Amino acid sequence: MDWAKKAEDQVSKLVSNLEIDKKDDSEEKKAGTEEADGASPAETSLMLKIIRKGLVESKLDLEVQRQDPNSPLHSVKTFEKLHLKPEILKGIYAMGFNAPSKIQETALPLLLADPPQNMIAQSQSGTGKTAAFVLAMLSRVDTKLTHPQVLCLSPTYELAIQTGEAAAKMAQFCPDIKLKFAVRGEDVEPGTKLTEHIIIGTPGKVLDWGLKFRVIDLKKIRVFVLDEADVMIATQGHHDQCIRIHKQLPAKCQMLFFSATYDKDVMEFAQHIVPEANIIRLQREEESLDNIKQYYVRCRSEDEKYQAIQNIYGSITIGQAIIFCHTRKTAGWLAGKMSSDGHSVAVLSGDLTVEQRLAVLDRFRIGLEKVLITTNVLSRGIDVEQVTIVVNFDLPMDAKGRADCETYLHRIGRTGRFGKNGIAINLIDSDKAMVICRAIEDHFKKPIKELNADNSEEIEKIGS
Repeated sequence: MDWAKKAEDQVSKLVSNLEIDKKDDSEEKKAGTEEADGASPAETSLMLKIIRKGLVESKLDLEVQRQDPNSPLHSVKTFEKLHLKPEILKGIYAMGFNAPSKIQETALPLLLADPPQNMIAQSQSGTGKTAAFVLAMLSRVDTKLTHPQVLCLSPTYELAIQTGEAAAKMAQFCPDIKLKFAVRGEDVEPGTKLTEHIIIGTPGKVLDWGLKFRVIDLKKIRVFVLDEADVMIATQGHHDQCIRIHKQLPAKCQMLFFSATYDKDVMEFAQHIVPEANIIRLQREEESLDNIKQYYVRCRSEDEKYQAIQNIYGSITIGQAIIFCHTRKTAGWLAGKMSSDGHSVAVLSGDLTVEQRLAVLDRFRIGLEKVLITTNVLSRGIDVEQVTIVVNFDLPMDAKGRADCETYLHRIGRTGRFGKNGIAINLIDSDKAMVICRAIEDHFKKPIKELNADNSEEIEKIGS
């Protein structure tokens, strides 16, 4: 079976087989780190890729930092202006891309420039990152050479297959470009040399093929792509494997790091190992909190928290609501209470399979449930336009019990999407929670006002 057919077959079965087979893949078992609620960052990334089947059109600003301020490179508004091979251009149009997305129009001239330029790019899932780096991968291949020239790493088998599907579609009119998966289930004969031009795989398998079996000559790689770079760098096992691979690459290899998010430490590390990188960053919508009203409600117990939710829900018009809890146990308890009181409620937590999570989200998206109770498994990147209110049943804390401002930002960013106004309610049941609330307020320099949840007139004002 050729690699393109394999990609299509794998993806068609993906949603029904999304649980990672840890028995057969010791590298992923060793490298994967679970979040407290059971959802790994790699699983979350995969879920976002599948949910966002269409392109997310963003009107937000794109921040570009270039090493060479005198570079003549500029954005493009059409794919024709990139002077691509006709076969690749035909593949782009066959994928349904009529014009470059915001990140593509800025990134592609840099990705395709000669001499090749390095890049660190950040943009939310669905904005066209994968298509951008796949186009660069295909464009750099010299089909007259019969050895691997492009290496693309993903943190999991499933994510590698997703990238392979995109590459298969874009390369469908380029029969001379050969690709191969370096993932579990794919074996090579030691002592042989791969002749495929592009290798798409996971770090452990590529490390085996490159250093143990030596079927790939890493010194001949022209383009190195790290997809989901934040997951790769922040996950200890993958981090170490990527560093070992990176050390084998030639100095002139083009380095491309793509991710939906980069925290400060990950960005600093990426800049350290990607020399003279162009940095492209699409501002996240949730980074602007101007259209989100933030409040806190003092409570003495979980029952009072629940009553506050009831009062708020009964006093203002709510499209849909997301309620964040710290633990699955609390989420389950709250869902039971709200369901018994007649609310249409869904629960999303890390103990569900990815397939089950997708089903829950689909129901919430089409409005079959009006309230979604969840843990941090949903704090990043999923847009539901009808969400008008986010409730922090428990404020987010880090492992040391301090305010987790990054998670708070992602959580309340689930409302106020697409330029609309939103409301964030924080339920405070202790002095410690109040300290965390004040720390968050100080961090973002945005007021979090007290709300009396027993005063219906006061509640009605926040909804107006």
